[in-house]
Amino acid sequence: MEALTSLLGGFETALSPLNLLWALIGVTLGTLVGVLPGIGPALTVALLLPVTAQLPPVSAFIMFAGIYYGGMFGGSTTSILLNTPGESASIITALEGNKMARRGRAAAALATAAIGSFIAGTIGTVLLTFFAPALADIAVTIPAGAKFALILLAFVTISATFGGSPLRGLISLFFGLAVGLVGTDLQSGQARFTVGRPELLDGIDFITVVIGLFAIGETLYVASRYRKSQDVIQLRGGASMTREDWRRSWKPWLRGTALGFPFGAIPAGGAEIPTFLSYTLEKRLSTHPEEFGQGAIEGVAGPEAANNASAAGVLVPLLTLGLPTSATAAILLAAFQQYGLQPGPLLFVTNADLVWGLIASLYIGNVMLLLLNLPLAPVWARLLLIPRPFLYAGILVFSTVGVYSLNNSVFDLFLLAGFGVVGYLMRRFDFPVTPAIIGVVLGPSAESLFRTALQQSNGDLGIVVRQPLTALLLLAVLVALVVPTALRVRARRVHPS
Repeated sequence: MEALTSLLGGFETALSPLNLLWALIGVTLGTLVGVLPGIGPALTVALLLPVTAQLPPVSAFIMFAGIYYGGMFGGSTTSILLNTPGESASIITALEGNKMARRGRAAAALATAAIGSFIAGTIGTVLLTFFAPALADIAVTIPAGAKFALILLAFVTISATFGGSPLRGLISLFFGLAVGLVGTDLQSGQARFTVGRPELLDGIDFITVVIGLFAIGETLYVASRYRKSQDVIQLRGGASMTREDWRRSWKPWLRGTALGFPFGAIPAGGAEIPTFLSYTLEKRLSTHPEEFGQGAIEGVAGPEAANNASAAGVLVPLLTLGLPTSATAAILLAAFQQYGLQPGPLLFVTNADLVWGLIASLYIGNVMLLLLNLPLAPVWARLLLIPRPFLYAGILVFSTVGVYSLNNSVFDLFLLAGFGVVGYLMRRFDFPVTPAIIGVVLGPSAESLFRTALQQSNGDLGIVVRQPLTALLLLAVLVALVVPTALRVRARRVHPS
């Protein structure tokens, strides 16, 4: 009941004319960048961080939420019409949706993706409304040592999940942690990793790191693989479904939602696993299994619902524990820190207007996205015809101007270029970028919590063993590090080839 009262207050905030305008701008921008191949919601939010620095926090996060959900909606258009998944969670949509489009059923594929995203996003937001405050109440009682262990668990699981190699993920994480340590230690006053440069005494602005690794690095990588020949399937009329399409889609929407939300809410869950699970489940349950691989509508409906439900689930650990479980969530965490806010259980008390305004805007944004995506599908499809070189040049210029505007510092531009090259090399050699971003953003928090735990125990490291929750979480960290490696070694012995 208390959650409903708070949600009504959030609607009062989100429905103000100015915030409605920011929500509309957010969902429009999110759909636009989601449609454009190679540009996802994480990159867009990163690009807009410098621009929104002057906005009120509530308005900025309502816009970011619109971009987040809009990017999910728009990504399906690219997957279906261009057969180019913007992110790994859209691979299944590209597989089945593009086959449907080539059979002349592009409108049905786009409609089931959009409506499924709306239903999954709305149900996911309802679950977020009721689960997040309850989890926040529990999180308040967690001691500093256990919070530090929880961040360690997130570090390990996310590093092992993103990318094809856990070792590369851990290297990426340690790179981010090292960058996060640059600057003056606030307790001892010692300079760390500043190489004698006074510009580094205050640390490296995480916006510069995020834009360099994500925006510049990703743009250079995508541009280096640019090919002129593209087969874009033309779409005539809006997205629509027949009665038979509705009959075959509604159950996959609900099953995909049930799979997506819990996976999004746990560290290292993400959107990839539930989309693949949803596809496998629908293939087994379908009365038309022969259509899978040739363009089955259930193969689009279920995974798209799972993808969008996981987006709502990702916000649960982010808002209640301050833990990002996806690339976009890591950028959103950086955005919170830009405003001097630390997501966590106290955020529901200290910034209730912001939290509940953000949650209410998710309901509003979902409705806006449905209205934008169904009738205007042909308009979004035409964006795929924009020459890519114009797009890449625009991103580079926008990134450079945005970073320079933060401090009017040429040194920041050199840092931006350096991180851009590092980001490109990481993508080129298959090092995941997300663990590095999470290391930069969460590294200082982990250090602060570790010091607090030691101060509370008068420097006694045994505190981590005597606190049951801390010991349990550290055991989980050890298991996450050892078990996957042991399983791989065992598999190689059983199958030496």
